[in-house]
Amino acid sequence: MVPAEAVSAAPLAPARRSRRELWLRVASGIVLGAAVIAALIQGGWAFAAVWLVAGIAGYGEWIVMSRVEPREVLIALGAATLAAMVLALQQNAPSVACAAILVLGAAACATVARTGAGRARALIGLLCAGVIAAVPTALRDDATLALIGPIWMFAVVWATDITAYFVGRRLGGPKLMRRVSPNKTWSGALGGLLGAVAAGTLVAVGADLMGMALPRGASLPVVAGVSALASILSQAGDLYESWLKRRHGVKDSSRIIPGHGGVMDRLDGFFAVAVLAGLYLALRGYGLIG
Repeated sequence: MVPAEAVSAAPLAPARRSRRELWLRVASGIVLGAAVIAALIQGGWAFAAVWLVAGIAGYGEWIVMSRVEPREVLIALGAATLAAMVLALQQNAPSVACAAILVLGAAACATVARTGAGRARALIGLLCAGVIAAVPTALRDDATLALIGPIWMFAVVWATDITAYFVGRRLGGPKLMRRVSPNKTWSGALGGLLGAVAAGTLVAVGADLMGMALPRGASLPVVAGVSALASILSQAGDLYESWLKRRHGVKDSSRIIPGHGGVMDRLDGFFAVAVLAGLYLALRGYGLIG
């Protein structure tokens, strides 16, 4: 017979574990956020190094998670490619040259991979890692955006994650995509959207009050709309990464970040917003937008 006290204590264990994981998640998030903000303020190589490491770590996680071989060679080749690209960016090389380094490196990884599926995964994975390694740094180094670009990205993505988490836990309701991510709800998704709009708009208002330049045409309605789009993309990126993990039979991309899992787990939504920001930089570079 099981003692009564053991029966009564059993339901408490998951609750304690959940609280412990939440605090661990908060603590590691604060440490990582403080490090990224410090690097952002410093700029230059300090900020570039943060995103180079993130890109390399994310690519390594993807190669391991998707079981592409030979993994050690691919990770080393990917790391060398990303480092060369970031070095070129920091030396103010033309964007076409930096893109060429990434594309050639991705093609080399695809050549090294042993299977057809592995070649596609190696190539696409490195291109995605290149977005993470390049776009935040390119925003920080941009003469117009400077601090504002990365701060807006952080504000929108972090507000989406935090607001969606707490609103979803508080309100519950219908599931967003039960088969992909059972804990996500429509209430959380809407809360994350509203939080991102508020955070992105506040960044623009704060920048204006401090006399910092904003991109041409960046009125508050435009900023709110772009922030809403970025939140939707961030949540879509989160769901897509959840689907990838289910497909490859893993809970987390790695366990490198306490309470968060891996770099891919932490930057899934950020990657989607980085694609949006990179598209803006490319279009502006070609003179298609102001």
